[in-house]
Amino acid sequence: MHNTSMQKANFETGYELVEFGRIVKRVVKLDSVEATLVRFGVGASVEEDAVAPGLLGEFNACPLPHVAYIIEGAIRIRQTDGSEDVFRAGDIMMLPPHHDAWTVGDEDCLFVEFSRGSVDYYGAPELAH
Repeated sequence: MHNTSMQKANFETGYELVEFGRIVKRVVKLDSVEATLVRFGVGASVEEDAVAPGLLGEFNACPLPHVAYIIEGAIRIRQTDGSEDVFRAGDIMMLPPHHDAWTVGDEDCLFVEFSRGSVDYYGAPELAH
């Protein structure tokens, strides 16, 4: 059963800090929902910065789906099928599993991720940060 009262979280206090090289995440939790403020520093990439042993799996790419809103900067995404696109401030991105991502240009890319690793779409398994 879910909590039926209002809940509040803040990216400035009460967050879990997760760092992978030039990628920094602040994770907040509300009941069964997470939101993550993600900063891809200049030059950051999934392949170079988020590589934990075994994390990228057989595709050598991020195995998680993502839904996020880009606040500032730009990020290029390349799926293992070869498709790619650039997401910029103001864009909302929904990514299937198995992609690489890296900052574009000379500024950090900051985005809020509202869903990560959910089995609710793409049928992807839940994985840790």
